[in-house]
This record gives sequence, C-alpha cells and structure tokens, in this order.
Amino acid sequence: MASSSPVRHAWKVLLGLLLVTAALFGINAVGVYGFQKSSWTPELALDLQGGTQIVLSAVTEDGANPTAEQLDQAVSIIRQRVDASGVAEADITTEGGRNIVVQIPGVADEETRARIQASAQLEFRSVIFAGDPATEFVGEDGNSTPYPSPDPSANAVPTATPTDGSDMAWVTEKLQGEFLAFDCTNPENNASSAPADEPLITCDDTGTVKYILGPMELSGDAIDDATSGRDPQSGAWTVQLTLDTHGTKVFGEISQRLYQNKLDGLSPRDQFAFVLDGKVISAPQMNAQILNGKPSISGSFTQETAETLANQLKYGALPLSFTTESSDTISATLGTQQLQVGLIAGLIGLALVAVYSLISYRALGTVIIASIAVMGVLTYIIICILAWRLGFRLSLAGVAGLIVSIGFTADSFIVYFERIRDELRDGKSITGAVEDGWGRAKRTIYISKSINILAAVVLYVLADSTVKGFAFTLGLTTLIDVFIFVIFTHPVMQILARTRFFGGGHKLSGLDPDALGAVYHTRSQYREVAETTVGRAAKNSRSRGEAERRQTIAERKREQALTSSRSTNSGSEGER
Repeated sequence: MASSSPVRHAWKVLLGLLLVTAALFGINAVGVYGFQKSSWTPELALDLQGGTQIVLSAVTEDGANPTAEQLDQAVSIIRQRVDASGVAEADITTEGGRNIVVQIPGVADEETRARIQASAQLEFRSVIFAGDPATEFVGEDGNSTPYPSPDPSANAVPTATPTDGSDMAWVTEKLQGEFLAFDCTNPENNASSAPADEPLITCDDTGTVKYILGPMELSGDAIDDATSGRDPQSGAWTVQLTLDTHGTKVFGEISQRLYQNKLDGLSPRDQFAFVLDGKVISAPQMNAQILNGKPSISGSFTQETAETLANQLKYGALPLSFTTESSDTISATLGTQQLQVGLIAGLIGLALVAVYSLISYRALGTVIIASIAVMGVLTYIIICILAWRLGFRLSLAGVAGLIVSIGFTADSFIVYFERIRDELRDGKSITGAVEDGWGRAKRTIYISKSINILAAVVLYVLADSTVKGFAFTLGLTTLIDVFIFVIFTHPVMQILARTRFFGGGHKLSGLDPDALGAVYHTRSQYREVAETTVGRAAKNSRSRGEAERRQTIAERKREQALTSSRSTNSGSEGER
C-alpha cells in the first residue's frame, strides 16, 4: 500500500496540471468570445506585423525648436501614454532634432491616435459659463436669432476688473461674440487657443458642451500622480489626484472660492475644468474645500473612462505642442517570411532535441518530448492571454527567446535522467533511483534556472527595446520550464517507474541497470559475478569498466583506501 502512494500523488499532480491548462484556455475563451478582445493566435509586434507610423512635429510655447531634453521628455511621456493604452512593442524615436516618430503595431484606433497627439500642456481653469454647442437658434417667428449670450445678471454683477478666475468680468462683449461664433462641430474650429492669463473658449472632448473658461490657475506640472479606483463607500469609479506643494496651496485657495460659489448657487462657476490640447477633458463641481492636495474626481465614470482620464492627467504635463506631419500605415520590417524562417528554425531545433533524446535515452526520451510539448501548449496559451491583458506582442527577438528555451528545457530533463542513472549504477531499484535522483537533481536545476531568470530580468531592464522581447520570453519559458519539471516530468517518471517496461529495466527503456554498468551492491562493494562462461565474464567486465568510469574522484579514493586496507590485513594474517 505504501509503495502505491507516490503513484496516487503523481496522478493527483497530473490532474492538477490538466485543470490549470483547462483554466488557462477558459480564461482566453472568455477574452475571445466574451470580451471579444483576445485571440487564439499571439499578437505580433511591429517587426513582424507592420503597423501605423505617426510623425509629430514639436514646438515650444514661444514657437522655438525644442531642446534635446524636451524631446526626450516628450518621448518618455508619449511612450507612457501608448503603454497606458494597452499597446506593446511600440517604437518611439526622435528624428531631425524636432520630430517624434511613433510606430505602433497594427492599426491604431482613434483613441490611441488622440492620446498620442494630445501633447499640449495640461491646464487647470475655472468655468465661467457652460452652454449648448449651437451657434444660433430659430425663434417663434421662424427667423434665425443669435444664441443668447451669457447673462451676467444671472450669476453675479461683474466687477470692473476681474479679481479671480471665476469672475464674470472676464466676459466682455467681444468674448461673447466669439463664444457665439465658436462651433464645436467644425473640425477646423475644434479648439481655441489663448494665452495662459486670458479666458479660453472651447468645448468638451465630446463636442456636447461649450465653455467660457477663466485664465489658467494651475498647470499639469502640479500633478505628482493620478490614479483610478472605486470609491469605498459608493463603489463608483473615481480619479484621485496627488498635487505637489505649490499645487496643494493654490488648489486649496481655488477650492474655497468654488465651494463658496456652490453654496451661493452660482453654477457653473463652481466647476473646475481640466484642459488638454485646448479641450475640456473633465469639468467637475467643487463639493468641498480641499486643502490636503488630494482631490478626487467623481462622476458617471466606467473603469475604462476613469483610467483614460487618470492617464491624461498623469501624463499630460508636457510644455510642448505638436502638429501631425504624417500618419501612414507601414509594412512589416521583417514580415511573414522572417517569421516562417524563425518557426522553421524552432521546429528543426525541436526535431534535433527529439532525435538526440531517443538515441541517448531510448524510450525515456519520449518523456522529454512530451514535456516539451506540454510546455509549448502552456507557453502558447499564456502568450495569447498576455496579449489580451497586458498588450504583449511577439517580436522576432521574442521568437528567438522561445527557440533558445527549447535547449534550456531539455537540459533540465537531462540533468534529472542522469541523476536517476547514477542511482541505478549504485545498485538501487528503479523506483528508488527515481525518488533519490529527483532529490539530487531538483537542487541543481533550481539554482540553474534562478540564474537564467536573473539574467533575463537584468537583460529586460537594461537592454534596448528590441531585445526586451527576447528577455521576456526567455524569463517566461524558464518559469514554465520549472513548473513543467515539477508538475509533469517527475510525476510521469513516478508512474513509469512502476510499469513493467520501465520498472523492469527493459533494454529499450533507457533504464537497463546492466547497460548502465550497475555492478555495485554499495558504493564500495562490487556484485559477485558468476564467471561460468566466457561471454558472461566479458559482459561483467564491460559493466565493471563502465562502473569504474562513472566513479567520482571521492569514490575512487575510497575504493583505493579499502583495497589497500584489505591488502594490509591479508599480509598481517599471512605473517601469523
């Protein structure tokens, strides 16, 4: 009963592996059929798939060419924006000291394009007036009548000179006329530009509300961080801001003024607008005095819209403006042919490993082949899931990492099988050799794989973006290799060791004790060999020679010491 316990445990482990595999396929199926955002094939990177190229021309606020430091900052922020949109393996570089070239795998959607191009400085402005985006309306007499201008008397009596960013005194007759003429639906008039110390006429990013905003009171530089999350009480999605010291002080003063406007019923002058690229991306009401520099924006957010707003606020502080020089679809730089060559190379490598395994380990080599096959299935489905959840895209460097991992995976099994054979040479049974060989091999393999993972992490952190794909797939497959080694290879060996073919040491099993030179009773005592025939003596001689060749230095020294001791004892007995 005790001997069957490892077999029952092995079957339970293999059942667990089957459940894990089914769960991974189930997760990806949810992404494919439920969210319709995943796929049963890995997403390809720019070098294999082609994609979209956007060339941006950057200028500073005073119209001068940007410095190298400003361009580097722009590249960093745009890369963060692209990563935040779920696009991986994007290539963002500078060109000609003024342009930024953004290359994205696949076809960039409008949201991603807008996020890349929304590179003007983020501004905080108070709302003075908000109205319908129309420019005129039809009266009861059927005649066209200009859309009514903001009525100062409906809010407060304007002062001669504006005293703050919410003061109605900013709304002059000229500004009223510009407000009436401003058309949110006109692509050529979709945003107004104004100096930071003057009012701004603009619309929200959906074109449904038209605003008159006061002068800029804070810039996006005041934001240290912006995150999205659920409100612990209501459960609604919110956006939380963290301001720097200067921003905390100024925003505290603004919040006091706007909250007082709310108490006085002066809507919409209790709103504070976040303006990016001349458009209002959010204009929340001030519902409290916020003096700690951590305002929270609430509203009818979904998870996606909350994350989008948080990213816009977090990465919007860039003191450069951009114009789109070109936006084109580009062909793959390496293309389908190179991908096919890489896959063929991987199949050749896999075939060579299979042939070597069968020649060296006979039927035992099928365990290596099966382990690599299971690893391939898990790696494939995990890459599909990562493409859906993290935007991972497989580049040619990543394909190279997968090919290299085949050799690393086979290496683990070879270490394990050689440990088993060493135990057989020591005279142990096959079942005992499997368990003891596992105990000796796993320490070696864990140390080896830890070094591989460390190398992959260092390479991913320090290497160029073109090499990151190699480092990522190498690290991923190394982790899966260890997982397969523990949850598949060893349990399979525990089961096979108790079969007649492998456990009986068949000549084709790869575990034949005689073929391996297992001539020990112990490490220091040879088996007694019956030399009744010449053939039997020759066979035992070959086995003894194999065992001697397999001895370690320590074993050989011990054998010499025991031989010398036996000789001394024999000499002493002879003198008596």
